[in-house]
Amino acid sequence: MIYNMEFETLPREALEAIQLRRLKQTVERVYATVPFYRKQFDKAGVRPDDIRTLDDLRRLPFTTKQDLRDNYPFGLFAVPMENVVRIHASSGTTGKPTVVGYTARDIQTWAELMARALSAAGATRGDIIHNAYGYGLFTGGLGVHYGAEKLGASVIPISGGNTKRQIMIMKDFGATVLTCTPSYALHLAEVAMEMGVDPKTLKLKVGVFGAEPWSEKMREEIEQKLYLTAIDIYGLSEIIGPGVSVECIEAKKGLHIFEDHFIPEIIDPETGKNLGPGEVGELVITTITKEAFPVIRYRTRDITYLNPEPCICGRTHIRMGRVTGRSDDMLIIRGVNVFPSQIESVLMEIDEVEPHYQLIVDREGNLDILTVLVEVGEHAFSDEVRKLQELERKIEKNIKEYLGVSAKVKLVEPKTIARSEGKAQRVIDKRKI
Repeated sequence: MIYNMEFETLPREALEAIQLRRLKQTVERVYATVPFYRKQFDKAGVRPDDIRTLDDLRRLPFTTKQDLRDNYPFGLFAVPMENVVRIHASSGTTGKPTVVGYTARDIQTWAELMARALSAAGATRGDIIHNAYGYGLFTGGLGVHYGAEKLGASVIPISGGNTKRQIMIMKDFGATVLTCTPSYALHLAEVAMEMGVDPKTLKLKVGVFGAEPWSEKMREEIEQKLYLTAIDIYGLSEIIGPGVSVECIEAKKGLHIFEDHFIPEIIDPETGKNLGPGEVGELVITTITKEAFPVIRYRTRDITYLNPEPCICGRTHIRMGRVTGRSDDMLIIRGVNVFPSQIESVLMEIDEVEPHYQLIVDREGNLDILTVLVEVGEHAFSDEVRKLQELERKIEKNIKEYLGVSAKVKLVEPKTIARSEGKAQRVIDKRKI
């Protein structure tokens, strides 16, 4: 179902006219109200009245996460603090947190976008949504919550943690939609079976999963274990939170970006040059309706591509491919670019292993060493040592052939790798320690 038929099915010409009008207004406003943007625009030699077409967006400088940290906490806000009704922030585990603000209208916009996203995933006002995204400074929980209420569905604000209780609530309350990270969805399935609860007996029909890269193979694993349709959703706090784009349940081939609110670009992460449709690069987003915290050409660091082809669902907004990794989290192993999701794709082809893994990168002398820890199933781990060694060699061979990089694979017992209620920690890079 299309939640907002008026805007989600706009002809391209009408959509671009809206984008240009809103872009001009946003650029004028940030130039007048945010010293950082005024300084950056002046440095680049561009003024608001230079933006006459959508292509002129490329003349504006990029905004990075470091810019947000350098202006911590409220330096990039475009409205007075008395107009800010909500503040969210990142965890700040790699430095100062990035802080974002919302006006009352921003909150309404976010709720609208999340209602669109949930509707695209197949949710309706008759559904019970089990929301296991974290509440608090993280945008996931409240973003889904407000969208579910806007849609008119019943929402269970369970947040993360206490997994056994989550299974009980999911079963007793009859949840039909699950929202959480994909890695936590697998953990829920695992714990349910441990409790003697067959996921097939649950009423779940759809899962809306995001906040971390995940592969098509992981989608299949989740769908098989939880007996639902798994839908990919994308968002990030710096832009608005979840609800920037989402797959439609009709196609599940790319995530529709809500272009009446965001203008996407794909650039070469090394040169900053714009790339064309279908070309893989870094996603850059400009917000064109946010009041408190508008961002211009924000470098998301997420690697994807754009697909302008029409979709069978009827939505006309451009689609982005599944995020395969991040340009700043990308591992370079002896000159080869490696994303965790690529390793995951190889592992998910092996029946004997579980979808729980961790990459450990270290350096011996001048050489980078990649070790892949992989959990095996109960039945496989009970096999003799020789068979486990053969399985390790098989996975090493597949990684080498598929990715062109050598890795040492170490099989570990079930439940050895730490589970997460939020984003799974896939990489430990000891070269940086």
